[in-house]
Amino acid sequence: MAHNHAHPHDHSHPDLKGKKLLLSILLNIGITVGQVIGGLISGSLSLLSDALHNFSDVLSLIVSYIADKYSKKDASVTKTFGYKRAEIIAAFVNSATLLIVAVYLIYEAILRFTNPQKIESELVIWLALLGILFNGFSVLLLFKESKTNMNMRSAYLHLFTDMAASVAVLIGGFLMKYFEWFWIDSLLTVLIALYLLVVGYDLLKKSFKVLMLFTPDDLSLEIVNEAICKIPEIKNVHHMHIWQLNEEETHLEAHIDFYKDLTLSEFDAVLTQVEEILFHDFGINHVTIQPEHQKDDPKDIIVQD
Repeated sequence: MAHNHAHPHDHSHPDLKGKKLLLSILLNIGITVGQVIGGLISGSLSLLSDALHNFSDVLSLIVSYIADKYSKKDASVTKTFGYKRAEIIAAFVNSATLLIVAVYLIYEAILRFTNPQKIESELVIWLALLGILFNGFSVLLLFKESKTNMNMRSAYLHLFTDMAASVAVLIGGFLMKYFEWFWIDSLLTVLIALYLLVVGYDLLKKSFKVLMLFTPDDLSLEIVNEAICKIPEIKNVHHMHIWQLNEEETHLEAHIDFYKDLTLSEFDAVLTQVEEILFHDFGINHVTIQPEHQKDDPKDIIVQD
């Protein structure tokens, strides 16, 4: 059985993610404390809901920070993959908390909508501006990493939705101040929660697929199989699995049936061609192949283990 590793990703500045997460944690602690105090004084549910969301952000950022630290630990004889999946687990947990928070906010908004209360809009406006400033800075900090890392994307989404919530709270504050539309507080809370449900579900689904070893959405086993089988020496590719260990490693393992009984050096030459196709055409950078010749076993692409 042959096994190859290729690493196409750049791992420069490995500690930068952790530092950015730590700074974002401190900023969000400050926002949360300010919004809780302001929400209690002003009576604003949207401000308190924003504070609750910020608190969930603090917890999610801490989870992301711990996962980032663990993901850098070396592999060992008892942990042969190290903690490379720590960030995927963090993304799954963080997206699940987004959904829980969203459902709770909708519940609280419905209760408040039936009994609107007068709100000190001036305080709401100033604290919303503070939330936009702090969360906006955190969003900019994590933007680059959020494009390539699911863990950082989960943290980024928490912060981005918080910034959007603060914008909504700010708009509501002005509407309450100048038009006394106090019901707008509950409406904005529901809109914030619905947005959380959408982005949270999307990330939950993506992280769940990785944890369950599902084939990545952008890859087709049939197309990959056809590409490999174009190599003249290969008769059949079967018992194939493609999965992501994390966002940097996509793995393939398969049995390859050859037309003739190859020598090891001949097999190595074919294997190099397989690896080149898989890496350059499909982004698969970890390949494990079991060579076979006239072996009596199922030749289907998918074989139930």
